[in-house]
Amino acid sequence: MSEQAQKETLGFQTEVSKLLHLMIHSLYSNPEIFLRELISNASDAADKLRFEALTHADWLSADPELKIWIDVDKEAKTITIRDNGIGMNRQEVIENLGTIARSGTSEFVNNLTGDQKKDAQLIGQFGVGFYSAFVVAQRVEVLTRRAGDEASAGVKWQSQGEGDFSVEAIEKADRGTTIILHLRPTQEEFADAYRLKNIIHKYAEHIAIPVCMREQKWTDDGKEELGDYETVNKAAALWTRPRNEITDEEYQGFYKHISHDFDNALAWNHNKVEGKLEYTSLLFVPKRAPHDLYQREGVRGLKLYVQRVFIMDDAEQFLPMYLRFIKGIVDSNDLPLNVSRELLQSGKVIDSMKSALTRRILDMLSNMAESKPEDYAVCWSQFGNVLKEGVAEDHANQDKILKLLRFASTHSGDALESVALADYVSRMKEGQEKIYYLTAENFTAASQSPHLEVFRKKGVEVLLLTERLDEWLMTHLTEFEGKQFQHIAKGDLDLGKLSSEEDKKAEEQLQEASQPLVERLQKVLADKVQAVKATQRLTDSPACLVRSQYDLGAAMRQILEASGQKLPESKPTLEVNPSHPLVARLADTQSDERFESLALIILDQATLAEGSALADPAAYVKRLNGLLMELV
Repeated sequence: MSEQAQKETLGFQTEVSKLLHLMIHSLYSNPEIFLRELISNASDAADKLRFEALTHADWLSADPELKIWIDVDKEAKTITIRDNGIGMNRQEVIENLGTIARSGTSEFVNNLTGDQKKDAQLIGQFGVGFYSAFVVAQRVEVLTRRAGDEASAGVKWQSQGEGDFSVEAIEKADRGTTIILHLRPTQEEFADAYRLKNIIHKYAEHIAIPVCMREQKWTDDGKEELGDYETVNKAAALWTRPRNEITDEEYQGFYKHISHDFDNALAWNHNKVEGKLEYTSLLFVPKRAPHDLYQREGVRGLKLYVQRVFIMDDAEQFLPMYLRFIKGIVDSNDLPLNVSRELLQSGKVIDSMKSALTRRILDMLSNMAESKPEDYAVCWSQFGNVLKEGVAEDHANQDKILKLLRFASTHSGDALESVALADYVSRMKEGQEKIYYLTAENFTAASQSPHLEVFRKKGVEVLLLTERLDEWLMTHLTEFEGKQFQHIAKGDLDLGKLSSEEDKKAEEQLQEASQPLVERLQKVLADKVQAVKATQRLTDSPACLVRSQYDLGAAMRQILEASGQKLPESKPTLEVNPSHPLVARLADTQSDERFESLALIILDQATLAEGSALADPAAYVKRLNGLLMELV
């Protein structure tokens, strides 16, 4: 017997052992998912064989009718799932069922949260669904032979889901994979054909190949009786059926099949295009962000079919990067069956399909925002920051994207309550010409900013932008519905027609009366600020910092500095409120030393209120303690 034919026992990867322990003992609260995952894998094997048969027709011609067969043996307490798909050779068996380096098992373990529902969702995302077999089985056997390999060159894989597995060569006459589950005593309820049929209807109705089942029975004299196989599912690609014949449950089941998600989709769009181009698309908006949403180089894209033949899992060329969270399929009649990733990189057909699919998704999101605002709020909480990328990346659809943006505002009760730009514009005060906004590290810092004081006094709403991406976003926005955006903490305060003649006259008087104080402060703080000026923008605070209109904010500076860029030093303008008691006391201070100490305290307080870190916190504490000691 050759070395290849000998039985070999190998140890699982450390992460796989952890994964199996979690699945068996704590992770799966819904054990029936094992059948969905294994049927899904068998369906994928059939899809891969169809694709390979484009260049190796003989692989499929000998047995062209692709199916999945399920046998249930109540007496033996086994479930057997068999397919005639692509199959695996010995090396693929070891790689796919033992080491799993490619499927990110280590990262899967690191992403576990302790919440069973959330953690179970990760299983499909990381491609480790096969291991769900061990939730119900105490021993699993896999018999497989890869299409194209020599006749009878099969492989047997076996494990009890603990520390190791065995691999050995066997004779197997036909291609494909057979999985035998030896059920745990606690899971013998699944050795029931009726129960499994219900699970198939629930999770695999949409599978495009037949899922057939029969139940093995034993007579009183110990003889095995086998009935005929019965096709359980509809066995037609869901997207090829008329929309009015497809139920919501079937759409959701198909979504869960292609996404391995445990939650329902928030929305979907099923469309058939005829004319110059002919293709069908079925697109879904998930309810929860995947683990790798912000890894722009990660796997993403639609499942691509050409004339119902599966081509690839992650055809990223049909969607822009900012819509990478969308799941679904596209089935084209206009692409060649031998299309490759390279051929998808460019071309009028691809560009036209991408443009149309993008508009369809944005319209789907807009309809959700209008008709189901609660669902859209969930969508925005998960994917809002990704959608913002589209403002800069997709100028052709910028208007559509702007209508989808949501921000907290001074009219919000908390950080989770957000408003659309259209709603903001509809509430603008008479004479208001600009959309006012403020960026900050978080909602608390933004909502407590001294820059808001004059706006609260006049009842003017201000958008509160608290994501690190927001400052970058606003560099790509100039206006919405003819209204310009204005950062209230940058540049001169311009209230336009919101300022009355009395306000303008009071401003002139303020500047004149405060000139001695301003000049004195400028002299003391010359190396720390660009300028000092008196302001009417404050009502309760003694001072605030104002940045240049074209200056980078704190968040943007952090992003650029983290990327290794060296940025020039930027000094703010200190604006003081002469009517505040602390500033009035400062103006009356005769001692230069005391004046400087109070001035530095006011500057440091304005820096903290802005959300920035102090250059010398110890010096600030020392000055503040000195001031407090005078009051004791």
